[in-house]
Amino acid sequence: MSGNGRDHKERKPAANGLSLRSLLKAGAAAAGAAVGSGAVRGFPTIWAQEIKDIELRHVGVSYSVVKAIGDQAAKDLGFKVTMQNLDTSAAINRFITQPNTVDIADVEGWQAKLATRRGVTQGIEVKKIKEFSNILPIFTKGGIEGHKIPRQGISPYEAMYIETPAATELHEGVTEWATFLPQVYNADSIGYRPDLVGHEVTAWRDLIDPKFKGKAAILDVPAIGIMDAALCFESAGLIAYGNKGNMTKAEIDFTIDKLIELKRAGHFRATWTTFDQSVQLMAAGEVIIQSMWSPAVAAVRVKDIPCVYAPVNVKDGKEGYRGWCNGMALMKHLSGKKLDAAYEYLNWYLSGWQGGFVARYGYYSPVPSTAKTFLSDAEWQYWYEGKPAPEVIKDPYGIPMEQPGVRRDGGSFLDRVTNISCWNTLMDEAGYMNKRWNDFKVA
Repeated sequence: MSGNGRDHKERKPAANGLSLRSLLKAGAAAAGAAVGSGAVRGFPTIWAQEIKDIELRHVGVSYSVVKAIGDQAAKDLGFKVTMQNLDTSAAINRFITQPNTVDIADVEGWQAKLATRRGVTQGIEVKKIKEFSNILPIFTKGGIEGHKIPRQGISPYEAMYIETPAATELHEGVTEWATFLPQVYNADSIGYRPDLVGHEVTAWRDLIDPKFKGKAAILDVPAIGIMDAALCFESAGLIAYGNKGNMTKAEIDFTIDKLIELKRAGHFRATWTTFDQSVQLMAAGEVIIQSMWSPAVAAVRVKDIPCVYAPVNVKDGKEGYRGWCNGMALMKHLSGKKLDAAYEYLNWYLSGWQGGFVARYGYYSPVPSTAKTFLSDAEWQYWYEGKPAPEVIKDPYGIPMEQPGVRRDGGSFLDRVTNISCWNTLMDEAGYMNKRWNDFKVA
């Protein structure tokens, strides 16, 4: 789809200091549409001949490593892209123990930190990334619109840079080498059934409210679930964490002991580990409030069942979304033409098609200015600007999901990202935390 139809010459580079609003208004609609249609490859014919037999293996989690994206990349680039899905634990284990079986590692910030320390990835040369200057400063500078992005957990900016291509420690501040390239991100909170809950939910503490006993659920991915629990307990005034994303043993013990107490009291109807499980629990009415992912809420609504994503805006440090960002890292073994092909793939990822595709899930692109060229005006207004949908909004596969007049839960892109309070992380006490989480699971 074409974007707002502006001539390519009107596009302005996202130089330092340019406001987000100006950045989001920028775009290369004509160029983006041409690339998306296949009319322009951007590569010399001789290059296409040389790389047609290359295959890139992109490995990671299902919500970001999507077959349809790999198929479109292969169509536009002229070489094979294989997408393979693993859960979070299996993926990082694969990157560390079998690095030569992966070409593009799909990593969150904390995984990029771990992979860098293990020396299984190589630095991404920033100057080879055509849209790098247009990546939102959330990632490249650690702030946006004068708002400093919180550093509880591991923010993408914190894990972004290394000093040299073979460095095994992260570098504080901007360099010419990146550990990973952001590709998709969002801000997570609580999903609920307004028809069954009976009131608006705007605070994490509602998830542990006794009136929802037997009707609540929480995510069973230890490193993430414990942060959702921490947000609930802090919201309820039960504890003030030094850093929810890097708890002390005492803080871990308090959090897990409280979860066990709630579980034994019958508060949780279930825990869930997959997208589909969370959708099924909510759609069936077995659960009416749970920690949830934005596209899962949308998937419930596609079934004509009311479901809302709670706007948990920051209040006195007690609320706020849990942010996450997946990106692409280059494995260390890549070299020669295969490395060249990998850079073309990274550049394709930021050129707009993928950004438009994931927007229809409810996710964001690190380069909104190119994603915009692959969204209709109505889609842009709904997904990024938080305005009432001017027309029916469809999912990435063309299935109607929102009716005209509906606003996106949580408001605009800027409303969401400036209300992130913590990021997915790997705690210093991760081993102890996992042991205690298992205590919760078997309680």
